[in-house]
Amino acid sequence: MIVFDLRCPDDHVFETWFASSEAFEGQRAGGLIACPLCGSTDITKAVMAPRVAPKGERAAAAAAPDQMKRALEALAAAQARALEGSQWVGSRFAEEARSMHLGEREHGSIHGQATPAEAKALIDEGVPVAPLPLPVRPPESLN
Repeated sequence: MIVFDLRCPDDHVFETWFASSEAFEGQRAGGLIACPLCGSTDITKAVMAPRVAPKGERAAAAAAPDQMKRALEALAAAQARALEGSQWVGSRFAEEARSMHLGEREHGSIHGQATPAEAKALIDEGVPVAPLPLPVRPPESLN
């Protein structure tokens, strides 16, 4: 696991963990990383200073990546359990969630993609939605 400080065009800096530099680049290119303050997906790496642990803390620092990996694996497993029985609706998420909220379609568990603007509009309308903590691969990309 690797942690990057990321920056949006409004100079908001935030920290995110990735499996590798390639994973960061793939998620960034796919628009899957958004600034938690403004929602911008125009994200770049911010300048980072490496942290070198003092001698006495090196064993603890060496164990930290394993602990983070286990924590992320547990989070991924919890998210997978939460999505069991949920229908992937892709980019139709905002439309489908709104239809359920208005009673135009049967209620059910769905997940998909929404732009930051679509998500904000749903929240403003009182539609109960929540972001997933980890990215989800669309079913068609799993083949």
